[in-house]
Parts: sequence; C-alpha cells; structure tokens
Amino acid sequence: MTEKVFTMVAKTFYGLEDLLVSELEGLGALHIRKLNRAVQFSGNQKILYSTNYMLRTALKILIPIATSEIRDEKALYECIRGIPWYNYLALKDTFAVEAVLRSDTFTHSRYVEQKIKDAVADQFRDKYGRRPSVDLKDPVLRIHANIVKNTLRLSLDSSGDALFKRGYRTGQGAAPLNEVLAAGLVQLSGWKESSPFVDFMCGSGTLPVEAALLALNIPPGGIRHDYGFRKWSDYNQELYKEVVAECVRKGRHNLRIYASDISQAAVHNARKNARQAGIEKYIGFSVSPFRDFNPPDGRGTVIINPPYGERMKQENLNDLYEGIGDKLKKDFTGYQAWIFSSNREALKHVGLHPERKLTLYNGPLECRFHQYLLYEGSRKERTIK
Repeated sequence: MTEKVFTMVAKTFYGLEDLLVSELEGLGALHIRKLNRAVQFSGNQKILYSTNYMLRTALKILIPIATSEIRDEKALYECIRGIPWYNYLALKDTFAVEAVLRSDTFTHSRYVEQKIKDAVADQFRDKYGRRPSVDLKDPVLRIHANIVKNTLRLSLDSSGDALFKRGYRTGQGAAPLNEVLAAGLVQLSGWKESSPFVDFMCGSGTLPVEAALLALNIPPGGIRHDYGFRKWSDYNQELYKEVVAECVRKGRHNLRIYASDISQAAVHNARKNARQAGIEKYIGFSVSPFRDFNPPDGRGTVIINPPYGERMKQENLNDLYEGIGDKLKKDFTGYQAWIFSSNREALKHVGLHPERKLTLYNGPLECRFHQYLLYEGSRKERTIK
C-alpha cells in the first residue's frame, strides 16, 4: 500500500524562500512551489517529521485542509462548522486558533479566532453533547487561519511552537536576532566551513551558534524534540526516531568560529547558549571592543548585526558604522564582510562599496544585508588588475 502523500506549506521570512526551496529539495520533498514568505510542497508523514526537525529556514510547517471564499462572519462560521473536526480532534483533546488577517472585511484577529473556536465547539456539542477545551499554551491541535481579502485558508499547525525556538537560547540581551533569520544570513553569505567565521558584535551569539550547527550538520531540532504533530493521534514514534537517527552529525574538529562583543554580559549569554546547543568548544569567545578585535588569518567571512538606532542618536550611529568600515578596511583584508541593518543612513557611513545588496526583514523592519569584498588596495586598482 502506497503511503499517503499530502500538501504542506513551510512559512519563512521574506528573502529566504530560495534557501528553503533548496533545503526541501535536499530532504526529498515533492512538487515544490515558491510562494511569498512560504514554500508549498508535498510529501508523506516522514517528510512532515523531517521538515520540522531539519529545516533551518522554516518558521512553521502547516497542513492545508480547506480554502473558502467568505464575505461576512456568518459565512466564516458556516465554513468552519462544515469541516469534520472530529477527524482531527477528540473530545478529550485541547485546541487553539491563530488567525492572520490581511482583509478589509475581517480586521480583528481575536474576533476571528473566537468565531472559529465557537464553530468548532458548536459542532462537537451538537454531535456529542460536549465540547473539547481551549488551551492557548500547549494544545493538542493548533488551527491556523489565514484570511487575505475574502479568501480563508485553514491549516493544521504541525510545528507547535515556532521552529526558530531551537531550545538553546537560555540567555539573551536586547533585540536578539531570530534563529531562522540568523541561519538564513549564514547560508546567504556563502561561508565555507574550512575558512574563519567572525562576528565581532555577537550579542547573544545567534549567528556563530547557527554557523556551528550548520557546519556540524546538527539539526535545528536536535535539542528540542517538541512538536505539535507529536500530540496527534496518528503520531508514529518509530518513524520519528528513524528521522532523528538518519541525521548524522559531521565529525569536524577544525572549525574556526569567533564570537566577540564589548559587553561581558552578552558574551556570557552567548557562551551559555552555545553550551546549551552542545557546540561551545567550536567557538572562540572573547570580550573586546570591535576596534581591538584581532581577526584570524585566512580568507574568512564576517557577519555582524550592529545596532539599528532604536537606542542611539543617528549621529552616534553614523560614527559607529564609520568605525566598523575603518576596522574592516584596516584588519580584514582578504575577507568578505556582511552587515545586516535596517538603518540605511548609517550603512552609507561604512565607507565601502557593497558588492551585493539583499533585502530581508527582521520582524516588521525592512533590512539590508550588504556584502563587502575586502581586497588589498582600492577597488579601482583591483578592477584594473
């Protein structure tokens, strides 16, 4: 008997879709189709488990179950009421609803979520005389509703907590970088594992930790093991164990990853996170102003996520970015450097010509990811040669 193949959608950040497509191809997903901030694909139950456990650039894995045109709240209620929820949910189970809206008709997500809860509960009450309970923190089933204009797309959330919650971040400072975004930045940079990786403004260490996990082929779910699908009635524990066993860690011992920050507290948190992820020994930590950081030899990669200006005056921020550019020019010859920031004005003060400019988002902030190639001499001299 052929194992059932079904459609899934992996959510991601804008700008990471192509990376996610490549990851899905590597896992053997079928019928892959790139969307906006998402990738649609098909696969069996093993692919469902694998994508949750192994994808570095996915935020959620959703299973679509219904699409409908709805014009008002009555149509919304009737649509939800008509879905056989007893196929997905038992009376003893708990459930929760999350709604994401881009609609002039439906503008309040909490109201939409309540209408969907009511419709599910009423269906069970009519059929069994009782209803399942709502649990917002740890439900058996998470129902995801997306309404764009008047189109409702309903999905089951197989991930539970968002997949950026790897489980290693126990210490963090202000405005930590999302793990999925950090993993994407490392991959977009094209960093080669045999060369140095440097983050001299490391904060809580997300970039160097994600670089180490990538280089060692440690799955992002390696210390988490908590997913929505594990609470479902069709959960296959042996199949999940098979997925975990197939992910073989690389036996590398020569990684050169360096994380530094001016804040001792930040480096303490970064080291703590690396220890929780099981890769502390692969990262060289130091407390230092970036101007004093001594880079390792070799044609390496620098990725930094400097302050954007929320807690600094623009004038001071411009000086900071100018100092970053001076440091890169002076001490990082032969490296490629990447700066991730939402502050376009400050980026102008780096004083280097960006080889590439990528647009990404950090939450609601539109950001630029700029690549600088640091040759000896001027760029003009390099071109003439």
